[in-house]
Amino acid sequence: MLSQRISRQVLPFSAALLALSILATAPCLAANTEAKTSLSIVGPWEISTLEPSRAGYMFLRMQVAEALVSTDLEGKAAPGLAERWEISTDGLQWRFFLRPDARFHDGSPVTTESVVMNLQRALSQPGVLAMAPIADISAAVPGEIKITLSKPYAMLPMLLAHSSAIILAPAAYNEKGQVRRMLGSGPYQLVRQTLPQQFELALSPHWQGRPPAIRHIHYLSVSRPETRALMAESHQADLVFGFDPASTQRLRRNPRVVLQEVDLARTVMLKLNSGHRFLNTVETRQALSLAIDRAGIAKGILRTPELAADQLLPPSITHWHQADPEFPRLRTDLAQAKALLSAQGWQPGADGILRRNGERFSLQLTTFPDRPELPIIATALQDQFRKLGIELKVIVTNSSEIPLGHRTGKLEMGLVPRNFALVPDPFVTLNQDFKHGGGDWGAMNWQNGTVPALLEKIATETEPASQAHYRHDIMLTLQQGLPVIPVTWYRLPVAVHPQLRGVKVDPLEQSYYISDMAWSAQ
Repeated sequence: MLSQRISRQVLPFSAALLALSILATAPCLAANTEAKTSLSIVGPWEISTLEPSRAGYMFLRMQVAEALVSTDLEGKAAPGLAERWEISTDGLQWRFFLRPDARFHDGSPVTTESVVMNLQRALSQPGVLAMAPIADISAAVPGEIKITLSKPYAMLPMLLAHSSAIILAPAAYNEKGQVRRMLGSGPYQLVRQTLPQQFELALSPHWQGRPPAIRHIHYLSVSRPETRALMAESHQADLVFGFDPASTQRLRRNPRVVLQEVDLARTVMLKLNSGHRFLNTVETRQALSLAIDRAGIAKGILRTPELAADQLLPPSITHWHQADPEFPRLRTDLAQAKALLSAQGWQPGADGILRRNGERFSLQLTTFPDRPELPIIATALQDQFRKLGIELKVIVTNSSEIPLGHRTGKLEMGLVPRNFALVPDPFVTLNQDFKHGGGDWGAMNWQNGTVPALLEKIATETEPASQAHYRHDIMLTLQQGLPVIPVTWYRLPVAVHPQLRGVKVDPLEQSYYISDMAWSAQ
């Protein structure tokens, strides 16, 4: 069994020493119980810059900065700095109406001019806003932003909700247009920073919304998941994100910690070169999928059996995941997989590897160690595909080799963890990955016109029923054609202090909802 071959990880002595060092030096806001208004957060993410296109995600999550549009836990557009918006009948004119009481952390009001300046800057910077067919961004009248499109684009609010489009005060920028101070409009303001490892936040005196119970926040970046688990168990941190499978399993059994878990819009999948002579038929790709023991990988490596991916996106992404029992699920059937390949002329050689026309069925699988489970999953797939008669040569290298191999045409197979929530709605990432010509992290040499056409329709469609129909057909086409093969989903475990209330874990990782949290009375 695969689960028996994966050895249990043991917390090394060096990690324990590192934990003690961090616990001794980091400000211990978790122990500050005077007014129960402080919160200590630990996560793996380092922040090396204040530039929104690179670090805006953290300041959006922490409610330091706001975007024009926000999203709810289901990924639906919700009011942000804009309390509402209107669309012209032709879909080309969008009007966003600003929250009238909004102020930046330096006390200056959020004006139409400042919002337009930020959006125009985001449009010129690396980010997602350029994906929309924006013809003009202007200040129509005080309190109203007008965005003019060259053609209808229903997903505009999702792009405006992205962290690269956060709105900062004019004083946040220097004369060269670079961010020198993080001056947002959210309930919390940045008061101290020691980048890349830590920063502190405090309630902004200019916040006009409902006063939050949490008034002071300390964030610390800790790279080792074992150390983060130790800090959660010892209550040296109140809210701790991300653990390795062994630590997650231990925390589930620890009564001193409340473990919340949510499936992210992220999938470990095989990216296939569908133009390769061995992979250019749907029957071959189906055979590969049928040979994968997803349940064994999810149980043995991730230690969470329900993360076996039976389709591209997990149930937490409710509007894209297909819950209909009639929707075909990915499954394991080695006998059928062998039959599919045999029907295409593949026969076992003396060494057990399939041969056809004098060629061995041998492929190179490229992956990278940025996420430590990837090489282990690659080794498991190597073993499972050998049972099918396919030889996999696993290459563990830099993540940049995946897009490079796509562009040069040399990639055969890649094992990648694809994040479909780079923008709150997976549509944007799906459009990047499965448009005509494919994408660096998606389809490669896959000849299919259905999905690009459906993506084009959904980009302009505003009717919910029609959108749902298009989403279903997109997911079905990907499930049947398999330009990529889903293996497992990802789950984000979050350790919560047992006295902390109001914690919500966002599967799209857009917000930590700190302003909704409060300490229970002792």
